[in-house]
Amino acid sequence: MVATNRRNPLALAVLVSLAERPMHPYEVATVLRQRAKHESVRLNYGSLYGVVESLEKRGLITPQETAREGRRPERTVYEITDAGRIEMTDWLTELVSTPTKEYPQFETALSFMPALAPDDVVALLRMRANALKVELAHAQATRELMQKERLPRLFWVEDEFRVTQREAELAFVERLADDIANGTLEGLDFWRDVHEHPERVPEWHPPSDGD
Repeated sequence: MVATNRRNPLALAVLVSLAERPMHPYEVATVLRQRAKHESVRLNYGSLYGVVESLEKRGLITPQETAREGRRPERTVYEITDAGRIEMTDWLTELVSTPTKEYPQFETALSFMPALAPDDVVALLRMRANALKVELAHAQATRELMQKERLPRLFWVEDEFRVTQREAELAFVERLADDIANGTLEGLDFWRDVHEHPERVPEWHPPSDGD
C-alpha cells in the first residue's frame, strides 16, 4: 500500500493534471496557471519539482520519457500510475465530503486581536473591509467576463466559493468594526482598561448567570 501524504494540495493538482494526460512539470505549471488554478493552490516552480519527486518516490507517477527541444534543458514527461489514480480519487473524495480544521491567518489575528488597542483595531478592520470590497469588485468583473464568454459554471465554481467566503468575511468585518466603535462588543471595557493601564492587567470576570 502506498503511504498517504495529503498535506500539500499542489500534489493533488499534479495528479489531476497527469490524469488528463502525461506532461513534464513545467507544462503542468503552465496549464494550472492558464486555468487560474494558482488562485486555489499555491504554485511555485521550486516546490513543484519537489512535489513531483515525492510523487515519483511514492509510486504515484512514473517517468514516461525524457526529451530535449532545441537548446532547452532535458525535460522528463511523467504519467500517473494506477496507484496515483486511486490516491487522486480517494484524496478528492475526502476533501469534498469531509470538513477539515484549517488555520486561516485572519482567524489567528482575531484570536490575538486584544493585543492591539481597540481604536486601532477598528481602523485596521475598516482597511480590511475596503480591501475586500476592491477584491470583490474585481471578482465580479472577472465573473462577468467568464459569463460573457459562456464559460460553464463548472470551470469557475471554486471562484464562486471564494467570493461567497469573501462576502461573508466582509459582512463579519464590518459588523465587528461597528460593534467595537459603538461600544456594544462584550468585554470592550476590559480590553480598553488593559491598554489604558498597561502597568496592571485587570482580571477578567465573565458575567454570571444572574447578571
